[in-house]
Amino acid sequence: MREHAEDLFSTGDQVAGDPFAAETLGRHLARRIAELADSPDTPLFFGRLDIEEERFHVGRRHVTDVAGEPMVLDWRAPVSRKFYQASVKDPQDVRTRRRFGFVKGALTSFEDEHLQAGEELGTASRILLEEIERPRVGPMRDIVATIQPEQDELVRAELDESICVQGAPGTGKTAVGLHRAAYLLYLHRERLKRSGVLIVGPNSAFLSYIASVLPALGEIEVQQSTIDGLLGTVATATDTAAAAEVKHDPRMATVLARRLNGKIRKPEAPLTVSDGSYRWRVSTEALRRVVDDVRREAPPYGIGRERVRARIVSLLMRQSEARRGDSPSEAWQRRMGRSQPVVEVLDHAWPAVTAEQLVFEVLSDPADELLEPAEQAAIAWAKPPKTARSAKWTAADAVLIDEAAGLIDRVPSFGHVVLDEAQDLSPMQARVIARRSEHGSITLLGDLAQGTAPWAARDWRTLLAHLGKPEARVVPLTTGFRVPAAVVALANRLLPALGVDVPEARSLRTDGALTIGATPLRDAVRDALRFEGSIGVIAADATVPLIAAGIEHERVTVLPASLAKGLEYDHVIVVEPADIVAAEPRGLNRLFVVLTRAVSRLDVLHERPLPPPLDRVS
Repeated sequence: MREHAEDLFSTGDQVAGDPFAAETLGRHLARRIAELADSPDTPLFFGRLDIEEERFHVGRRHVTDVAGEPMVLDWRAPVSRKFYQASVKDPQDVRTRRRFGFVKGALTSFEDEHLQAGEELGTASRILLEEIERPRVGPMRDIVATIQPEQDELVRAELDESICVQGAPGTGKTAVGLHRAAYLLYLHRERLKRSGVLIVGPNSAFLSYIASVLPALGEIEVQQSTIDGLLGTVATATDTAAAAEVKHDPRMATVLARRLNGKIRKPEAPLTVSDGSYRWRVSTEALRRVVDDVRREAPPYGIGRERVRARIVSLLMRQSEARRGDSPSEAWQRRMGRSQPVVEVLDHAWPAVTAEQLVFEVLSDPADELLEPAEQAAIAWAKPPKTARSAKWTAADAVLIDEAAGLIDRVPSFGHVVLDEAQDLSPMQARVIARRSEHGSITLLGDLAQGTAPWAARDWRTLLAHLGKPEARVVPLTTGFRVPAAVVALANRLLPALGVDVPEARSLRTDGALTIGATPLRDAVRDALRFEGSIGVIAADATVPLIAAGIEHERVTVLPASLAKGLEYDHVIVVEPADIVAAEPRGLNRLFVVLTRAVSRLDVLHERPLPPPLDRVS
């Protein structure tokens, strides 16, 4: 299939009728070649279904032979669903389900389940256990070979349904979100090609980690971004903690809307426009009716200004038609709309404003009854810039500017948005996503127990309301496939102190190792290097530079606790949990995140006493 696409690409300019057609065909074939790219370490199939007298192989993509006959079914195809959902209780006509085990592309094992005869392995599958226990080296892998029934139900949810997945650590919530995106692209390719699919992650390291999953499934046209990456403003300044908390509060949306709507005023004088030998006049009352009518329609502010302009021109055009007997041209209408008298009416009644200008005005004078005096003082510039263009914006300001831009004009909406690590979104950040998913659906992924921001969600319904999807289905995932049981049990001890109501996780992994003690860091790293896989050394942010200076090895990553979210390592070494907890108000939540980054082994190194929820663990 690849060779065929490459042959067509090499001769495309000879068969295309003109240069434009050749370029269009070339882009299409180049995309097709990229979609068919494959790794020799990745098998084309991982399962087989025997249904009555037919046999189907299931793989990452649809594969045909030279004659075009199917050899492997895409895992997203309707028949392939039986591979994930068939069971002894509901065989779905499946006589035998076979799973294949591979190591670096080489077939190493297989196992059969004769469902109609009552044979089902479930989570006791040796191939499943070997896959989830395989060392994590490099970026995140797809899980198409090991998707479980409860995950498959979420992956195959309908496009128009928004879903919130409350996933405990290691339950595969990120993989569910990415595979749902791949499934929806398969099922609604043309629709989503027009509207787009957006993946939003917490930071660039996380996006790099997941970047290869969708291409491995043949999906290359998906936009991935952080929240900050969606905003058009680059942050060059820093807020105080108090200012950031106020700016991320949902009341700021109302403050901005009030300030913007306060710019609209009633016209105070009639309009007179010269048109050659004619003079057209619109009364004050008629102008006020135009402004009032548009205001009641409540369009975005910038669109409202253009509606007022268009309706004033319409009033002028009626007079011209009545006097001249014919309809003025479009050029005449544009000239009238740009004429100085019309612009003066607009600038008085519905003045033009940019998003930056609106935020600049609010931060220069944040007086609003919704905000307490102390809150107004927190966000007010001590020395306001001379103009909005000279202002140095913070990350929270960028969110406010995006809010203002949404009030002024419509924002293009994606067909589907996957939002990962969503528990740390502020209400104002959630509104950034709401504007970009107004006409689409979302897959919300997160864990309330891992919320570390000052505004982190404590229940999903509140956040879903800010996202514009209050009726989204909330589904818990509690069975862990990556984090070992010993590590999950340790992290679960923190749950009662985290202030959220989430079910405890349970793990299928019994192979992990947990060590707690005062082992020197250098010795712990040396011991970890005896094992295969990645190693993450995680410590309080302030101590990372000192720790990193003494560790140099390609398999060892030293990172601050604040950047650990969403990442995973085979072997995690946590340095001084008490320092991690003391570094921020929701330090226990941060420690919960850090502990659950381990997918095989966890070392907790401490000389200071462990935080209270863990102080009786040895």
